[in-house]
Amino acid sequence: MRTSEITRKTEETKIKLSLNLDGKGESKINTGCGFFDHMLTLFSKHSKFDLDVACDGDINVDYHHTVEDIGIVLGKALNEALGDKKGINRYADTFLPMDESLVLTAVDISGRSYLNFDVLFNSEKIGDFDSELVEEFFMAFVRSAEITLHIKKLAGENSHHIAEGIFKSFARTLRAAVAVDEKFSDQLPSTKGVL
Repeated sequence: MRTSEITRKTEETKIKLSLNLDGKGESKINTGCGFFDHMLTLFSKHSKFDLDVACDGDINVDYHHTVEDIGIVLGKALNEALGDKKGINRYADTFLPMDESLVLTAVDISGRSYLNFDVLFNSEKIGDFDSELVEEFFMAFVRSAEITLHIKKLAGENSHHIAEGIFKSFARTLRAAVAVDEKFSDQLPSTKGVL
């Protein structure tokens, strides 16, 4: 089983997270931020990863530390759950429509951290959630997961639809990239011999 459980405690957040890459898309999410709970639930459902997240954060300040720190922990959990990475597809991409919005995500599980976030939101807030925190989440995730990720908005006006499209597209892209090709399950998908 490709699983990971991580607990992280700082002066700003206390996080307990478990991840199962070979799950059914079941989740239990409690971050203290309704919109972010919604995005992580979508992520779990569309990736088919089982995900439990409990966070006690300083949301009396704002959601920044909660969102960023969950990105850090989820990225570490992914990296840990992937183990030696033998047999994974490594690369994947998804075009995903969400009503009027259209999002492209592409990933390389490369061992190198890079984020290209080419998205402009049309509002600063989605409910009480700062739309700029979507990028903060992915920046933190990419650093600790050690992956290359491109996210591009191709169309969209409604900020909620754009964010939802991003999380759904990313989920489906990651699901395809971490899938194991049984024919090559003993091989690392790299000429370097390491990812």
